[in-house]
Formats: sequence, structure tokens, C-alpha cells
Amino acid sequence: MDNKSAMEEHGGSVDAHNPQLVVPSVTWWKSPGLRTLYLMMPILFLGSTINGYDGSLLNGLQTMPAWQAYFNDPSGARLGLFTAIQNIGAFAALPFSPYVADMFGRRVGVEVGLVILFVGVIIQVVPGTNEGMFIGGRFLVGLGSNFAQGCAPLLIIELAHPQHRGKVTTMYNTLWYVGSIVAAWTVFGTLNYTGNAAWRIPVGLQALMPFIQFVAVWLLPESPRWLCSKDRADDALKILVKYHADGNAADPFVQAEFVEIQETIALEKRSKDQGWSVFFRTPGNRKRLLLIVLTTFFSQCSGNGIASYYLHDILESVGVTSSYDQSVLNGGLQIWSFLVAVGFSLLVDKLGRRKLFLIAGVGMLITFSIWTGCSAVYAKTGNTGAGSAVIAMIFLFYGVAGFAWPGLTVSYCSEILPYNIRAKGLAIAFAGQAAASVLNQYINPIGLESLQWRFYFVYIAILVIECLCIYFLFVETKGPTLEEIAHLFDGDNAAIASEETIEHRLNEKVEIAYSSQVEHSKS
Repeated sequence: MDNKSAMEEHGGSVDAHNPQLVVPSVTWWKSPGLRTLYLMMPILFLGSTINGYDGSLLNGLQTMPAWQAYFNDPSGARLGLFTAIQNIGAFAALPFSPYVADMFGRRVGVEVGLVILFVGVIIQVVPGTNEGMFIGGRFLVGLGSNFAQGCAPLLIIELAHPQHRGKVTTMYNTLWYVGSIVAAWTVFGTLNYTGNAAWRIPVGLQALMPFIQFVAVWLLPESPRWLCSKDRADDALKILVKYHADGNAADPFVQAEFVEIQETIALEKRSKDQGWSVFFRTPGNRKRLLLIVLTTFFSQCSGNGIASYYLHDILESVGVTSSYDQSVLNGGLQIWSFLVAVGFSLLVDKLGRRKLFLIAGVGMLITFSIWTGCSAVYAKTGNTGAGSAVIAMIFLFYGVAGFAWPGLTVSYCSEILPYNIRAKGLAIAFAGQAAASVLNQYINPIGLESLQWRFYFVYIAILVIECLCIYFLFVETKGPTLEEIAHLFDGDNAAIASEETIEHRLNEKVEIAYSSQVEHSKS
């Protein structure tokens, strides 16, 4: 029986995009290996949770009189700097994180980022913290967080079973909302504290989840793909066998998966150009770079940045002025956003990436337009019903955004990249996300202060462009294995092991095993 027939016996079906590798149907909780692997994944998910806490914290701090008084009520461009400096730090991780991830491994990269983050938190909470120290600490928190984030999703996508890759990697960035929920309700819980403890406690707790990840990340195995790239094929195969085949080294799918990974990485390593310019060398890579830029820009600049960072100003503009009411709405919005994002992430393999992006884009355009109209009515008439409608539209806006954002932001950018540029491409994605955040964080407070609700028309225009880009440019990646996605971008020029090569290598393994068995029986 050949490899293809054997795998079909294990419940697999031939991939419609490229029939060279058959993926068996596996129920993860019935597989001891996958069950163990996926129960450890939340350790890596903490990377997104940490980023969510850090990214949402200032939104909550702005509702605190103690924080406002300590820093002399920052507003306009000064408030924009307080908010944006963390993403400036995140952008600064771009030149470093992919090299650490590729040279020393995904786990080491996570650890390096967390050490930087710890230093940033300490600078913000030590006695006598001034404005410069607080801003510098936020810069280091952004740098460290993005350094770690540039490595954790790589390990997730490179460890996951091909059948579950879409759900697991999409789930990663939805955990951003867990961090934002914890930040929002931590701030709410310290509102009545006296003095500067009210804001120092939430800032200090930035180090709690990173500490858990720092200690626990070594429980996870290293990426088999990284091990293959370092000529540690035996170690890579052991990991695949343990987690994807429950220890059965003769499993035909795992043998084929290993050969595809090993041969594909070997083909990629033959390319002399491994620098940043590789993104401009081929039509496929240029398309990948364009999709990464568009995905990360739209993830931050579709109107969501206003509510994410300046909910305080929006609520003030529709008559919600109480710190208590603002904190409750902020905390409730984070919980709602988390629930819808997790729920819709489970549809990623059923509906596909492109369809989810389209549903989100069109839904956000409709709800944001209504949001704008209700804001205009409230500004002109003071109608409380219009103010309440704005709050309702904010919740609906995040409801439809949950179809794609933030879940697909990281998973889509990761899976469209081949191994040799995956770390660099993901670093570009996070840097692009940070740059887009800096842009709208500087512009939003100025625009809201100067134009009030009229400023929303900028985002309506962006949402129209977003829907058109998704419809005409985005590539559907549902179906193929991580290596086989290269065919969708590079066609016949894709650096991926052919069906004949995989079959040949598997037959060699069988012959070697048979010869060894014969020699053993003779002796």
C-alpha cells in the first residue's frame, strides 16, 4: 500500500488545492498528544493577552482622576504621545525580533521580549516616577511585548496540527480581549483607592501575566520547523510523532508531514537572498507584503482605534461623564468583544478567511455610519436617545468586527508566509500594526478635539476602501497545509517539496527500515 492509500485509510481526504499531502481527520481531545499540546497553548496565548492589557490600560487610566491629576490632565497631542509611545516601542522591535527567533528559537525570543517588558513596568511604578519615566517605560513595554509577540504566534502555527491550524492560530489574537478585560476591570476595582495607588496598581500588574509566561514557556516544545532549519531533523520528528501521532513513529501522515517540512525548508535555504529585500523579489512575495500591510493597517484604522483608545472622549461627547459609568461601559465592551471574537474564530475553517474579512468590513461600515449619524444628532440637539444609540452602535460595531478582527490579523499574516520569511513577515505585521496605531493615536485626539463627530467621516472612507481591497485582493487560504499555501502565491515556482519527492523519501525510509529489520533478524 502506498503512502497516499495508507493515509486515506486513516480518515484523510486529498487536499483540493494540492493533492500531495493528505490530512487525516483527528478529534483533538481524543488524541493524548494533541490534547497535551493544545492544553499548553494558553501559555503562548498570553502573548496576545499581555498586549491587550498593555494596549487598553491607558484607556482605563484616563478615567481615573488620580492619574489625570498626577500627569496634569494630558490632552491633544500630549495625550497622543502618552498613548502612541507604546506602539512606537512596538515598531522598534522590527529589526531585532525575527533574527532572535530564527537564530535562537521561538521560545528564547519570547523570553528576551519579556525581560525588556519587565524593565519597562518597573520604570513606570517606582516611587518618584515622572512624565519622562512613564513615557520611557511605556516605550520599553511596547518594545518587549512586540518582541515576544513576534515569536509566540510562530510557535503556535508551527506546532499546530494542519487540521486545527486555522482555529488555533485565529484564537491566539482573540485573547487580546482577555487582557483588555482584565485591564478595564482592574482600573474599575481601584477607582476608589486614595492617592496614586489607584493607578500604580494597574500599571504594576502589567508584569503579572508576563511572569507566568516567562516561567511556563519552557513547558512547550520548540518548533519542528525551526529544528529542521538548524539540521536537527531527529528532534523535529520526535516532536511531530509525540504530539501529532500519539507516539506512533510509523504513522504515515506524520512521516509525510515531516518529509514535506524538511524538504520544503531545504529548498527555501537554497535561496541566496534571505534579507529583507526578499519581499520585493517575486510577485508572490510582493503580494504577501501588500496583504500584510493592508491587514495590519485595517486592523487598527477602521474606526476601532477611536473606541479602543479614546472611549473616554467619545462617551463625554454623548453625555456620559461619570468615571463609574465610563469604567462599566469600557469593561462591558471588552467582555462583549472577547465573546464575539472567540465565537467567530471557530468559523474560520467553515466560512474561510476572505468571507469573514468581508462580513466584518461591510458590517463595520454600516454600523460606523449609523454611529456617525447618531453622534451628529446628539451634537446638534442633545437628544439622549441619539446618545444611547451611539453606545449601542459601538457595541454592534465590535460585534461585527469580531468576525475577523483581531483573530485573523495575526493568523492570516502568519500563514501566508513560507518558513524562510515567516519571522520577518510577522515582525513587519506587528510593526505595521504599531505604526498604524501611532498614526491614529496621534490623529484621533486632535481630530476629535477639532472636528468632533465630523472626524468620523475619515473612517467611513477608510472602511469603503477596506471592503474593496478585501474583495479584490485577499487570497483565501482555507484548506492547504502551511507549506502548501505557497502554491496560492507562487504557483509552479513555489519552493515546496513535490509529491514525487515526498513519495520517494517515504519509500527510502521504508526500504531503510526493512533492510535494518532484515539485518537484525539475520543477527
